[in-house]
This record gives sequence, structure tokens and C-alpha cells, in this order.
Amino acid sequence: MISRARKTLAVTATAAALAVTAGLAVTGAQAVPSGGHEGRKEAAAWTAAWASAPQRPSTGFKPNWSEAGFDGQTLRQVVRVTEGGDRARIRLSNAYGTSPLRIAAATVARTKKGASVEKGSVRRLTFGGKPSVTIPARGQLSSDEADLELEPFESVTVTLHLAGTTGPATFHAQSFATSYRAEGDHTADTGARAFGESTESWYYLSGVDVSGGGSGKRAAERDGVVLFGDSITDGFASSTDLNRRWSDALAERLAKSGAPRPVLNAGIGGNMVLNDSAWYGEKSANRFSRDALDLPGVGTVVVLEGLNDIGFSETDKPTYKPAPVVSARELINGHKKLIREARAKGLKVVGATLLPLGGSDHYGEHAAAVSDAFNTWVRTSGAYDAYVDFDKALADPADPERLAPAYDSGDHLHPNDAGYRAMARAVDLKSL
Repeated sequence: MISRARKTLAVTATAAALAVTAGLAVTGAQAVPSGGHEGRKEAAAWTAAWASAPQRPSTGFKPNWSEAGFDGQTLRQVVRVTEGGDRARIRLSNAYGTSPLRIAAATVARTKKGASVEKGSVRRLTFGGKPSVTIPARGQLSSDEADLELEPFESVTVTLHLAGTTGPATFHAQSFATSYRAEGDHTADTGARAFGESTESWYYLSGVDVSGGGSGKRAAERDGVVLFGDSITDGFASSTDLNRRWSDALAERLAKSGAPRPVLNAGIGGNMVLNDSAWYGEKSANRFSRDALDLPGVGTVVVLEGLNDIGFSETDKPTYKPAPVVSARELINGHKKLIREARAKGLKVVGATLLPLGGSDHYGEHAAAVSDAFNTWVRTSGAYDAYVDFDKALADPADPERLAPAYDSGDHLHPNDAGYRAMARAVDLKSL
């Protein structure tokens, strides 16, 4: 366990820490330790402690600020890390921005409650030693390191001052966590008074990494686990602000087992293996490296995706039309591409059977047949290094085509909080 001794408010300025990505070409340099950590000979070994997959600005199912963007405002976002350390940095994404994004100021702090933060924990972030930074269109970057001690399962608050007009904002639509907005610069505020607006999305923030403590050893071992998928991985229908996604449940189970490991969530609601969507993100092959394989310290990826590929053609909802009718062979070939890509980067890749979908708006004769064929392939082909059988774990014993009532959120497609815990229990921890 990491010491909770409080540090001073000094933020380590690490020259050359700025790593800007324009498109996919890295133009920045590796962070080099400097001021505040004299005697440290090597650059920090970073471990991803929290992650979120960026999406194009879109309307979404709930009101959000992505299409309008921001103008002279402060954005405060709360996330929970699954790894601890004594230093932290953030990752920001302008992946779907059409113009440069100016971050006028940024802070990181331990969360108190809602939009308030713990007094004495606010750290000013720098970027290449400077207090502000511009992220090019379609770019991404990491901040310099800040001295901030975080324990596993602690919430951290990231606050960004967006002094100019941003235009439409790269975001993550369904956060199942509350984010806050204030007029003017309130990056240093510890109280919540100024933050009078809220939303359930994340904006620009794609990751929080930690270093020091036990995280350095973890980074070297690459024992992070990233869960890649659609709305079920994203946590749809889980309780807001309570961290009840299956990624949270798996991280908690690993910790209780005595073998804690960071668990990252790379789910996007509505995402598909084979097709892009303006609402639901780029298809899996196009975002797999960015959102999963390239996260620092990751060694295993669990893939659960395909229900939308086969189910959108069954539903009468207009959010993805026209939806192609996808065969089992097409879906399997899409997964084979993901397996090859993960192995090419040295990661272990675990597959998952699709959950029962009977009674949902994704269900129909074709979807049922493809789901059965795909699940049989996952179980029997040996294509994945290992697999987890969510289909059997969450099925209703009286009707295996459907989710068990105790695990059903009510739409017969997404689990509830208990269902997400059941998913975590279904994983053979040794397979990770």
C-alpha cells in the first residue's frame, strides 16, 4: 500500500515530456526526469490507471456538450484509478477535432465529493514545462508528471480551463459518471460552487497514468488488462457515479484475490467490429491499437464485441441505418484481425462469447443463429489464447436465449450491476 503522506503543491516540470501525436505519427520526445526528483536516473515507467476511448462529437442518448464545445469555461471530470503511484500524468485527445485545441491551464487533485476536491491535493499540470499547451487537430498528448499520491480505487479529479472557443469536442459519450462545467477559470478551486452545470460524458480526457510505488514494477511486467468492446464493456445501465461496470468489478476481484492489476475500459456504446458509426465510434480494427494495445503497461486484452454487428439489422431504431446483415464468417474474420494485431504487439488476447440477447431489440432469427455460431467458434477454435463464456454465465437456466432475470437491466440486452459482477466472476483469473 502506498504511503498517504501529503506532498507539497509543487508540480514536477519535466522538459521534453510533451508527446504530441498528429494522426498516428509521434512527434514528441520521451519524458526526462528533472526538478523535484533529483537523483532519479531514468524516465518514469508509466502504467495506465484509467482510460477512456475517444469518440466523434455527436448528439448521443443523453444531452452532452460535445457538438457545441466550450468557450471560456472550466471542465472538471472525475475518474477512478485501478492502480496507485506517487506520480500522475494525464492523457488528452483531440482525435476528432478539426482545429487546434488550446488548454489554457490544467490541474489534477484527489476527489472529495462531486465537483469538490481534497484541500492540499491540487497540482498544477505542465506540458513540456509550460502551464498551457495547444493540441493539433487529430492529435493527442501527455502532460508532465505531477507529484500526487494515489491509491488503487481512489477517485481523481482532472480540471481543464478552455479559455478560447474549442469547436466540437472529442469526447466519450456514455461515462456513467458526472462531469462539471463552470464559467471562467476555476482550475484551482477546491469547492464545487462554481460548477453549476453537469453532464454524463467525458471530454478530451483519454487517460490517467501513474508511476512510482508498485506501478513501476507493473509497467515493466506489462500486467495491465484492457477490456475492449461495446456498450456492455462501456457499462451501459450501470449505476451512475458508483463504478459498477464489469471493468470495475474485475479490478476489485483481482485485488481481493491478492493479485491486483490495473484494469482499463476501452468500451464504446454501440461500437462494431466491422463498421464505423458517427455515434458509436470507429470500427474495432481502426481503434484497437489507440484505445487498447498501446496503453502503457498493458499485457492482456479481453475482446467482447459483435452484438451490434449482428443486432442492428434486427432493430427498427434509426441510429444505425442501413445496417448490413453480417454473417458469422464475417464476424469471425473481424475478430481474427484483432487477434493478429494484439499478438503482433506481444499481448495476450482473450476472447469472450456474446451474451444472450433473446427478447431484446437486437434479437431475431438471423442474429440468434450468428450469435450461436460465433460463440461456438470462440469456445472450440483455439483462436484466442483463452476465453470467457459470458453466454453461459449470464443465461437464464429456464431460457438460455435470454439473460437471467437477476442480471437483466430491463432491456434484455445489457446487464445490471449484479450482471456486471457476474461477468467478473466468470473470468478465470489465471487466463489473464
